[in-house]
Formats: sequence, structure tokens, C-alpha cells
Amino acid sequence: MHSYLLRRLLLIIPTLFGIMLINFAVVQVAPGGPVEQMLANLQGLDTSTSSRLGGSTQAELRGPSNTGDTSKYRGAQGLDPALIKKIESLYGFDKPAHERFWIMIKNYATFNFGESFYRDQKVTDLIIEKLPVSISLGLWSTLIIYLISIPMGIRKAIKHGSAFDVWTSSIIVIGYAIPGFLFAIFLIVAFAGGSYFDWFPLRGLVSSNWHDLSLIGKIIDYFWHLVLPITALVIGGFATITMLTKNSFLDEINKQYVITARAKGLSEHQVLYGHVFRNAMLIIIAGFPGLIIEIFFTGALLIEVIFSLDGLGLLSFESVLNRDYPVFFGTLFIFTLLGMLVKLISDLTYHWVDPRIDFETRDN
Repeated sequence: MHSYLLRRLLLIIPTLFGIMLINFAVVQVAPGGPVEQMLANLQGLDTSTSSRLGGSTQAELRGPSNTGDTSKYRGAQGLDPALIKKIESLYGFDKPAHERFWIMIKNYATFNFGESFYRDQKVTDLIIEKLPVSISLGLWSTLIIYLISIPMGIRKAIKHGSAFDVWTSSIIVIGYAIPGFLFAIFLIVAFAGGSYFDWFPLRGLVSSNWHDLSLIGKIIDYFWHLVLPITALVIGGFATITMLTKNSFLDEINKQYVITARAKGLSEHQVLYGHVFRNAMLIIIAGFPGLIIEIFFTGALLIEVIFSLDGLGLLSFESVLNRDYPVFFGTLFIFTLLGMLVKLISDLTYHWVDPRIDFETRDN
């Protein structure tokens, strides 16, 4: 197992390098980069933009009237070529693409992700600032999904074909079919002052007076803000785990060792939770880390937008739209690294739950 673990850790390096290289290459040909956006702001005479260039005046921004402009950037017509070079230097585009890539990789190897182009903050500080929202959504959603799915899946397996199994399956199918963002909008309309009730807050993770509340008041306020977004995430998330749990238990219940245990006189409870549970829950437990990461960084994106929750998913999405490359590549690097580490943890969890699973033998 140790050699398997070492190989997997070493494999992370070329995989991460390849993913960063592909995305960097795609970005180079995508229009609307930071230089183009700066030029567009300059053409609109944005005073905040000119201040970033040292307070350049309108006369300084405009070059000679006949410069024979052949700039590769849209919106550069009529601007001084020296100014364009200054903008390129500001964003690091004065260097060839391959040189910029190697500089980025060397910095990322020491977890130096630079500063945002537009937020005047370090990327690491931005990520740390957004973490509470993503942790809140990911952690509580995952825990609630498992607390609902596992007992329901076991019950459905025991009562397979009964009325309980049928009507719960109907609820699961309906919940799975409703998009989370659509259900979130319904919750806002129904319970957040949209058209009917005004029971829950609409925006943010805490109230504006949160720091003035008592400890109990802070806890209540925090969970009160989470009710609607967590409900929207959970409504479609428990379906897969529930059916997976049910099918895993049904598969194990029909195996020979269960028949043997029953023949020895063991009670149904002992058979179910003493023998079946460990084997049936193998795939469920092993998938726990991956589900958390999925909800952290992907599943909660639209929920963050709808409920104005400024988390990591929204940060990554906005960085793509704004061409904020340090934030985009920094979050991509971290998410990819975390994803590969979580996959490794899932494999280790498989082995921990069932030592009979030997990944090292499988690879040979």
C-alpha cells in the first residue's frame, strides 16, 4: 500500500502540470483579456483606470495622430504604443507566453498565487475570505444528505417492493428531477418575502448586526441564514446516495454469508448491522470526501449566486468572466490539487473500511 500511495502522490505532479498547461494555452487565445479590458476603460476615460497607470492625462493616453497602429489588441487605436507596453508590463504580458507559464508554475510550486488584477488582494487572502461560505454550504449539506440518505436507503432495502418503498421512490425522483437553482428560486418566492411568507433572510451568511448578538444569537442567526440554501442543495443531492445505499444493501442481503448468518439463528438486526452494513456501506463511505468537494466547488455555484453568498464557487466564476487570471489559475490549481488528493483519500478509505481491497495488487 505504501508504494501505491507513493506512486499516486508522484502522479499528481505531471497531472497537475498538464491541466495547468492546457488551461493556460486556452486562455492565450481567448478574447477580452485584462489588457483589452484596460484599453476599453481607457477609451471610456475611466479615471480609476488611468490612476492605476500613474495618473496619466488624456493627452498622454493619446499617441500621435498618425501612429500607423498595428496593435494586436482591440480598442488600441489612437493610443500611444508606449502606453500599451506599460499596460502589458502591469499585467505581466510583456513577456512571451512560455516564460509567463514557467514563472507561474515556479510561483505555484511554493503556493505563491500572486494578486488579483482587480481586487487589490492576494489570491490566498481572497480564498481564505471566501472559505467560510463554502465550508458552511459543503459541510452541512453533505452531513444532512448522508443523515437522510443512509437510513432511508436501508429502510427501502428492507421494505423493498412495499408501499413505503414506492412512495419514497416517487419523492426521490421528483426531488432529483427539480434543478437545485429552480427550487432555490421557489424557496425565495415562498419563504423569503417574495410573494407569500417572509420567514427567512434572503441574502448573506449572517445578519448585519451579527457581531452585536450574543453567542446563542449568533448561532441561531447563522443557521437561520443557511436554511434556504441548504434545503435547495439537499433536495436533489440525497437521491443518488439513497438509491446507492438501497441497491448496495439489496446486493449484500442476497449473498451466501447472509443466508448462513440467518441459518445460525442470528436476529435480523444482528445480520443487517453486524454483517451487511459494513460491506454495503463501503462505496458510500468512500465517496464521502468526493461529495464534500463537489458541493464545495461546483454544486453550490448557482446557490451562491441566488442567495448572494460570496463563496469559492462564485469567486471562480467571476474570475473567469472578468479574466482575472491570478484568481482563475490560483483557484484552478487549488481545486485540482484538492480533487486529486480527495480521490486518493477515497481509495485509502476503501482500504480502511475493507482491508481485503488491495490497490497495490490491482496495479501490478
